[in-house]
Amino acid sequence: MNEPGEILLTTLNAKYIHASFGLRYLLANMGQLQSRTDLLEFDINQRALEIVEVIASRRPRIIGFGVYIWNTRETERVIELLRRVLPDALIVLGGPEVSHDTAGQSIVELADYVITGEADTAFAALCASLLAGRRDQAKVIAADLPKLDAVLLPYHLYRDEDIAHRVLYVEASRGCPFTCEFCLSSLEIPVRQFPLEAFLSAMEDLLERGARQFKFVDRTFNLNLRVSEAILRFFLKRMSPDLFLHFEMIPDRLPESLRELIGQFPAGSLQFEVGIQTFDDAVSAHISRRQDYGKLADNFQYLRSETGVHIHADLIVGLPGETLSSFGKGFDRLVAMRPQEIQVGILKRLKGTPIVRHDREFSMVYSPQPPFEILSNRDLDFPTLQRMRRFARFWDLVGNSGNFVEGRELIWCGDRSPFASFLEFSDWLYERANRRHGIALAALVGFVFEFLTGVRDLEAGETAAALARDFQRPGRSDVPVALRPFMNASTDRAERATDRALPRRQARHLLETGG
Repeated sequence: MNEPGEILLTTLNAKYIHASFGLRYLLANMGQLQSRTDLLEFDINQRALEIVEVIASRRPRIIGFGVYIWNTRETERVIELLRRVLPDALIVLGGPEVSHDTAGQSIVELADYVITGEADTAFAALCASLLAGRRDQAKVIAADLPKLDAVLLPYHLYRDEDIAHRVLYVEASRGCPFTCEFCLSSLEIPVRQFPLEAFLSAMEDLLERGARQFKFVDRTFNLNLRVSEAILRFFLKRMSPDLFLHFEMIPDRLPESLRELIGQFPAGSLQFEVGIQTFDDAVSAHISRRQDYGKLADNFQYLRSETGVHIHADLIVGLPGETLSSFGKGFDRLVAMRPQEIQVGILKRLKGTPIVRHDREFSMVYSPQPPFEILSNRDLDFPTLQRMRRFARFWDLVGNSGNFVEGRELIWCGDRSPFASFLEFSDWLYERANRRHGIALAALVGFVFEFLTGVRDLEAGETAAALARDFQRPGRSDVPVALRPFMNASTDRAERATDRALPRRQARHLLETGG
C-alpha cells in the first residue's frame, strides 16, 4: 500500500495572497489518489534552495508544477535542483506557459511529462498510469477538453487561512467568445458554463465559512445574462458591509436588467475589470477585436453616475498599428470617462496567441525572456517603449494608487491633454528621481509638489493643501515634510480628508490584489 504524499502538486505564486486556483482543481479531481496527494504553494520571492528543501523532505514520487508567465524562470531553477536532489522523482508540468510552443522550451526539456490545456482530470489519469508502472505515454500529452459538469469544484479546498488572508478565485464559466489576438482566452471557444446550482451552493459554503472577497476569473462574466443576473441576485441577497466582488466585464454589453441589479449594490462592493485595450478602429481590426465604443461610453457614464461600481479599465501599449499619438488620444478619451483606475499594460507575446502573424508587417520585436513584452515595433522604437514602461509604472503610483485623487488632475489642469501632461511628468520624474521603483510615498508627494509648483507654476499653498488632503485621505494624520512650510495651520485637513474618503474596504482590496 503506497503512503500518502506520493504525489505533490506545487507552484510558485506571484505573491502569497494569490491562492493557486488551478492546483486546487487538480486536487479536487484526483479521485482515489486524492488521499495520496499533497498540495504545497510557494511564491517567486522564496529562494530556490529553500523550496527544494521543503519539497525534498516530502520525498514525492511525482511532482506536478503549475507553470505561468510570471514563474517560469523561478520554477526552472527549482526543477534543475530537484533533478540533482531527487533524481528518481517524475516531474510533470502544466499550465498556460507550457500549453503552447513546447518545443525548444528549456523547462520542458527538464520535465518527464507535460500536460497541455485544461488538465483537471488528465493529471489524475497520468498519475494513475505512472504509479502503476506504465511509462509509455508520450512526453507531451494534450488534455481533452473536460466537460464542466463532470469537473469537481475545488472551493472546499480553500483553507480557513486562505479565506482569512488570501484572494479567493472563483469561476462560473470558462472560455471567451472573442478572438483578440494577444489573449490566450481567444483560443478557448466556445464559452462553457459550470452547473449554476452547484456553483452557487459552493459560494454559499464559502460565505458561511467567512469568505467576503471573491475574484471571478470568467473572461466574459456578462455574456450569459441569465447566469450573471442569477449570480448577482445571489450575492445581493447575502450582502454584508465587507462583501467585495470582482468581475471581468464586456464593456459594451450592459442591458437594463443588469443595470438594475448592479445599481442595488452598495458603493465599493463591486469592481468591474473592463478590457478596452485600444480606441483605434484600425488597431482593433488588426487584433480581431470587436467593440461598440458608443455603447461603451454610455455604460461608463451610467456606472460612474448611477452606481458605486469601481471601474478598472485596461489599455495596451504596443499593439500593431498603434502609434504614440493614437494611444494618447485613446488614453485621453478614457480619462474623460472617469474610471477609477486605468491599467496601462505593455503588449506581451503569450505563447500560442496568433498576434505573431503581424511580426513582419509591423516589425514586432519581443523580449525572449518572460513576460515576453514588446521591445519595439514599426511605430514605437525601443526608447519610446521604455518611456511608456516608465509612464505605466508612474501612472500606477500616481494615477491608480488613490494617493493622488486631487494631485493627479493638477498635472493636466487647464486644457492640457492628460496623456501628454502625464508623459511630461513621467519623463521629468525619471530624470529627477533616476529610478522607477523604490520611491517612498512621502518622497513621491514631494516630487509631485515640486513638479506642480516648479514646472506647472501652480500656487504653492493651494497645491500643498491639495496634496496634503490626498495624503491624509486614507486616514493618515501627518503631512509630508516637503509640504509643511506651505501649509495653512488653520486648515481643517482632517475634515477635508473625511469628506473625500474612499471606501476603505475597496482601497484595501486594490492594495492586496494590485487592481
